[in-house]
Amino acid sequence: MALLEGKTAVITGGSTGIGFATAKRFVDEGAYVFITGRRQAELDAAVKELGDNVTGVQGDVSRQEDLDRLYSVVADSGRRIDVVFANAAVIDVAAIGHITEEHLDYQLGVDFKGVVFTVQKALPLLNDGGSIILNSSNTNAKASDGIGVYAAIKAALRSLARTWASELRDRKIRVNVVSPGATATPGIESLAQLLFPGPGSAEKFEEYQISSVPMARYGTSDEVANAVLFLASDLSSFTTGADIPVDGGVNQF
Repeated sequence: MALLEGKTAVITGGSTGIGFATAKRFVDEGAYVFITGRRQAELDAAVKELGDNVTGVQGDVSRQEDLDRLYSVVADSGRRIDVVFANAAVIDVAAIGHITEEHLDYQLGVDFKGVVFTVQKALPLLNDGGSIILNSSNTNAKASDGIGVYAAIKAALRSLARTWASELRDRKIRVNVVSPGATATPGIESLAQLLFPGPGSAEKFEEYQISSVPMARYGTSDEVANAVLFLASDLSSFTTGADIPVDGGVNQF
């Protein structure tokens, strides 16, 4: 039997990268999946590729009304939720001395507030015994030059998961974290341009990143999706409040 047969999942930021790979993995394992994305064209392309067991809902998780619309679509479908993967995130570069209010607001809006309300607004539709997974980062436990705000928010998500796992234990809802390292996604290409602007940015960034990875390569979205699937399924039935690193060993050596 498929690992998520008959289950319903919500994945934010499901149009590309880790979110898309996870949606595909969930569909392959029997789930019906609702995905969100900010850009309608990318969302439509993702839904078309994923097939019949997917609904796409355009929206920005930093906007309360967009999250309300997402869960209205779920409720109107007659489904209840078994899995929430709060995946949507943005990243911006600013070292101390160059941090602006706009820089803070942008990342806090999507990466922190967006996650909090993605989870909170799901609770009335979330089945007891369900699974919540937060997408953090291996930067939640290490210094990260230029992306300190992003790293701090990801550390905050790790803290929230511990608290929520305790607060939701009476409903037997498990709350866990997956923490990817350097992963080959469209987002990492944008980060390369920010940290190493100009020609050859992708190559320079890859060399910089991989120099600290014991497995000496980028991870793939599919590898992260496999960890999310474990946390979503009954394979992790005795796992809550945990942080699963998928980073090639970066934070272990």
